[in-house]
Amino acid sequence: MNLGELLAIFGPGVAGAVFGTGWWFWVDAVVCSSVKIPFVHYLPGIFASLSALMFNSVRKEDIDYSPYEEGEWRLKLWLFIAYVVSFVSLAASVGLLIQDALVESGPSAWTGVAGVLQCWPDLLDISFRINLP
Repeated sequence: MNLGELLAIFGPGVAGAVFGTGWWFWVDAVVCSSVKIPFVHYLPGIFASLSALMFNSVRKEDIDYSPYEEGEWRLKLWLFIAYVVSFVSLAASVGLLIQDALVESGPSAWTGVAGVLQCWPDLLDISFRINLP
């Protein structure tokens, strides 16, 4: 077996395990926090999960990579929106990490780090899903 076949077999499982680990970090940060976590801190993880659901609702065989044919523009638009939601959720989690590190009265910096660790695996899932041979 070559590397591409191994990635096709084990890649989605590894990506799912890393995604679950990210949620585990977030739950740990919320449970162990000494202050109440505002609802705004939950939104990046919710939207990252939504974008993962959007990506996983598309079959790889349906994606037309030809630049010269019309293709299915609705599918490409759907994937583009999923990319945007994914990157915005990651950017929002980084912004909340910076806010948590600068403000003394808010949640700890671990809450911000856990938020980034919660959103980052979504991009790993995307790379495994889209770049499979």
